[in-house]
Amino acid sequence: MNRLSLALSRVIARVADSALGPHQTAVIRIGFSLTWLLFLLREFPHRQELYGPDGPWEWDLADQLVTTNDAFTVLLWSDGRLWFEAVYALAVLWSLLLLLGWRTRTMSVLFMVGVLSLQNRSVFMGDGGDNVLHLMSVYLVFTRCGQVWSLDARRARRSARARAGGERPRDRVGPALWSVLGFLLLLATLAGRTDGDPFIPALLWTVWLAQALWWLAGRRPRTGQPRILLDVVANIVHNGALLVIMAEACLIYATAGWYKVQGSRWQDGTAVYYPLHLEYFSPWPALADLLSASGTLVMLVTYATVAVQVAFPFTLFNRRVKNALLSFMILEHAVIAVVLGLPFFSLAMIAADAVFLPTSFLRRLGGLTARARGRLSPRRDAAPVPGPRSPAGRAAGETSPEAAPVPGAVPGPRT
Repeated sequence: MNRLSLALSRVIARVADSALGPHQTAVIRIGFSLTWLLFLLREFPHRQELYGPDGPWEWDLADQLVTTNDAFTVLLWSDGRLWFEAVYALAVLWSLLLLLGWRTRTMSVLFMVGVLSLQNRSVFMGDGGDNVLHLMSVYLVFTRCGQVWSLDARRARRSARARAGGERPRDRVGPALWSVLGFLLLLATLAGRTDGDPFIPALLWTVWLAQALWWLAGRRPRTGQPRILLDVVANIVHNGALLVIMAEACLIYATAGWYKVQGSRWQDGTAVYYPLHLEYFSPWPALADLLSASGTLVMLVTYATVAVQVAFPFTLFNRRVKNALLSFMILEHAVIAVVLGLPFFSLAMIAADAVFLPTSFLRRLGGLTARARGRLSPRRDAAPVPGPRSPAGRAAGETSPEAAPVPGAVPGPRT
């Protein structure tokens, strides 16, 4: 019993003391923001037909549907062309800023607003990857996805060096952005634009208020109890969201695999053949013919796809088998992107798969990227990390660059 209690206390301490999977959540942030950004840029010439006033799913139809299902979208706040162009341009900007990791706490919220606004405006646009992106954009709000590989992390390192040198860095951008967004959110609430499903408006207000609490707690020493409490809550929320993301990815593969098992074409090993010869999914007919020329290859790929999808959730208990199947699935999605012409679906699924990538691999990948970037242009913030802190520094609440809080876009929970 004592061993069980000790193990349980260690698990609780681990979950509450730190935000787990910083590299995995960073890859998820980069992957989904890049997917959405590339999609918006590719469809920029066709944006009016997809989500704007020139589309077959006109404004009145979308308004009736949203009134029925209470979906959230700011595009229906006005039917003007200028409003649509502004929302589309902002969605592109928010995706880019989240990709770079600039003020990731706020950018993750705005990224979610952009994704939901466009997708809920025209619900019939998408190829399956949009559903994954839709869900993950909500989950990202709860994560501290800017701990590494972000402009927030670089700013935290610079702030740590400044504190070590006796300076007190000040953030004017965060409070200003927090005030502007709060004012806009208040106007939308008073105008009744947030009526309907209360989840998204409540989430927006919760994050906004949490940012204020974090800013107030940050004005006191880092050893203060309010700051410690907020840090623990942020860690628990992050770790819970990370667990939900992992469960969601497993659920996607498990349900897809078990549904395939029930299909006759998957049972006889010919299912992969048919999409290769559909005109809509054949950007490279010659390549599709080459891959489907061998009946044995088609059968092996068909059965392997079903087996991997069904078995993947169970392989999480064995690291080597999990990594092998994960490599197969990422390779399969890359092939789907090229052969079937579904690049954004594949990018979304690869980004979801990234949550299971080993930390050691991601660190090596980050190291290689940093060295390659260093050869191209020397880093300005490559100053040596301050040495061990003195007792006086620890009492004042100094932290190392790795442990320093990553400021959000507005004063709030670390990302």
